Amino acid sequence: MTASTKPQITAPPSDFPLKSSQGRVSKLMQDLQDEICQGLEDLDGLGKFKEDSWERPGGGGGRSRVIRDGGVFEQGGVNFSEVWGETLPPSILGQRPEAKGHGFYATGTSMVLHPRSPYVPTVHLNYRYFEAGPVWWFGGGIDLTPYYPFAEDANHFHQTLKQACDNHHPEYYPVFKRWCDEYFYLKHRQEMRGVGGIFFDYQDGQGALYRGPENQGEAAIYSQQVGIPEGRSWESLFAFVQDCGKSFLPAYRPIVERRQPTKYGDRERNFQLYRRGRYVEFNLVYDRGTIFGLQTNGRTESILMSLPPLVRWEYGYTPEPNTPEAQLYEVFLKPQDWANWQPNHQLV
Repeated sequence: MTASTKPQITAPPSDFPLKSSQGRVSKLMQDLQDEICQGLEDLDGLGKFKEDSWERPGGGGGRSRVIRDGGVFEQGGVNFSEVWGETLPPSILGQRPEAKGHGFYATGTSMVLHPRSPYVPTVHLNYRYFEAGPVWWFGGGIDLTPYYPFAEDANHFHQTLKQACDNHHPEYYPVFKRWCDEYFYLKHRQEMRGVGGIFFDYQDGQGALYRGPENQGEAAIYSQQVGIPEGRSWESLFAFVQDCGKSFLPAYRPIVERRQPTKYGDRERNFQLYRRGRYVEFNLVYDRGTIFGLQTNGRTESILMSLPPLVRWEYGYTPEPNTPEAQLYEVFLKPQDWANWQPNHQLV
């Protein structure tokens, strides 16, 4: 890491741990990276992560870990970053103009895994923390992108995330699940990226739970019905993000263990590569982490490690009726109440 001076928050609420906030969150994010990488190596059984440490001109740095050509994962990365600087990027000022004129500090852990088997879903995770003068917040989330999906897998994934949320606030999952459906949506395709998960941003313990741009969306409407919850402390949000991070392996590992043995052929592999194109489109057009990293002169290799190693596009593709590929579009790429799904549940 560089020796540049980290900015300090200047007008914290009374419960804000002024001197220890950055160090505590930084340690949490590094510990989460360590825990996830160890769990994924155990799950893969063959591949090992290779670490690449880096420094950012202007302040901060990180460590990127990449796994390639493993027993399960064709390619994947788990990144930790901790950066600071004097000039805020436009992506932040557009959302929080009150941070203008202050130096910033940001840290987080991000992960994207691209399994080789089309029956094992791609998965993404990102949890982050931000300070700029009097402004601070937590953000992040996790979502699942299957190619040949199974309702019981989506149910398990969402149930695990819901439990982590419910341990902290009964309205976290209902709001953040809807926010995830809204955020991981490709507007130019008019389709969801996958079966969702949870997503939240700008959580500083004040105001409404939904802090996104879609004022007429399902997340905003539900959040308005909930109203303004009681103020939540920095400590409570820190604990919430910690539990969300620790829920990843229990949410994802059983799905991999169930689907990895399934045999597949060229048809399934080609469809997987085609659908990976949607992942590329989202990450380069919409993803806030990608935009923030590029706007703050982050390390390009680490920022773009989320992209798959192989991908294909096909002009005017339409799945054949009554096929598993058609079912993905007709059922799984639409918002569903996955947490309450039952084996006899009819999806629409």
